[in-house]
Amino acid sequence: MEIIRNKLRDIELRYRELEGLLSDPEVVSRQGVYQKYAKEHSDLTQLVELIRQDEKLQAHIADTRDLLQETDEEIRAMAKEEMPRLQQELAELESKITILLLPKDPNDEKNVFLEIRAGTGGDEAGLFVGDLFRMYARYAESQGWRVEVVSSSPAGGVGGFKEIIAQIDGHGAYSRLKYESGTHRVQRVPVTEAQGRIHTSAVTVAIMPEAEDVDVTIDPSDLRIDVYRSTGHGGQSVNTTDSAVRITHLPTGLVVTCQDEKSQLKNKVKAMKVLRARLLDAMVQKQNAQQAQDRKSQVGSGDRSERIRTYNFPQGRITDHRINLTRYDLENFINGNIGSVIDALAAHHQAELLNKQGQ
Repeated sequence: MEIIRNKLRDIELRYRELEGLLSDPEVVSRQGVYQKYAKEHSDLTQLVELIRQDEKLQAHIADTRDLLQETDEEIRAMAKEEMPRLQQELAELESKITILLLPKDPNDEKNVFLEIRAGTGGDEAGLFVGDLFRMYARYAESQGWRVEVVSSSPAGGVGGFKEIIAQIDGHGAYSRLKYESGTHRVQRVPVTEAQGRIHTSAVTVAIMPEAEDVDVTIDPSDLRIDVYRSTGHGGQSVNTTDSAVRITHLPTGLVVTCQDEKSQLKNKVKAMKVLRARLLDAMVQKQNAQQAQDRKSQVGSGDRSERIRTYNFPQGRITDHRINLTRYDLENFINGNIGSVIDALAAHHQAELLNKQGQ
């Protein structure tokens, strides 16, 4: 604990140093430098507030411990009664501090690209793509995030999508949604099933942090860009110009298409954003795979070959297989109230990190 105490003292000293720097006119005049220090100060604020609470609580406990030695029996009794509450409060506070000291995911504050694709299951899988997109869109709305569809490919038939890609902009979007990457299995009776038999289908979800230019360097010579006429349901022409864009990243074979905008330039910009996100995601997945070679871990790795969750409609049940969590509020969950399950996944991930640090 003494090592942690020393680290906390260093953090508070750095915080005070930053306060001085941010009030220095020379620093204020240098925009890039000021923003860098302001972000570091903001990142440390919550932790420093907890450190200061911890210091006050430690002093309070020391004073209460002294009162246990008082000759006045009533004062001793009051101190004895208060001590367990103070120690419990201290344990909870130090747990919060320990979690804030865990290594930060550099992508946590980024916006994300959400990709949902139909897997096995035909029409039913396509319908479930639409259901999951609505679920995430409603959750994003509850968080005050903005959702914009980048590209979609209708499944036809009874509706739904073969694939839908959306950008979700909002503070901490990746930190909350990153646990959703993987294979989602649905069990229900399809609307087309006359015999009432339960059908099982699968959909894959990918959550990718939005990549900045500094995150991923793309050589223009590595790209093949094709333009063509956009088409909609049934193949009818959406417009009469070659506005749709297909970008192929030759070294990796990644292909991104975008045709939702009427402007070729806008489609190209959107397609490049998705391509950058996919390339960054591939880098993150490779790093996670290397780190997880010696231990089986689905949370955090986002391994899309794994079935992470089952939605059983006849039983009204959701099961998250990574943390063995089962709940019977499927209708509420599918309507976007997914925060408590995300909290459970985040807590599990934090426990794994704490355990790893303790080894």
